[in-house]
Amino acid sequence: MKSKFKIKGLDCANCAAELERAIQKIDGVESAVISFMSERMELEYNENEKAEILEKVKKVIKKEEPDVTIEEM
Repeated sequence: MKSKFKIKGLDCANCAAELERAIQKIDGVESAVISFMSERMELEYNENEKAEILEKVKKVIKKEEPDVTIEEM
């Protein structure tokens, strides 16, 4: 399943790339693409584990970039 998110508070493209790599390591995440310029993230994941995966994604974001927020589009 694919979902799109609005991602706010990223400081730089390098931060976006680091966050993208960290999210891709989460079990159940098939791919994660973060666009710093458009402030968007596209996440492809196992549909059966959506709530669990999104919770893990939020935890990774808070750990790596505490000021960043995401909102499903």
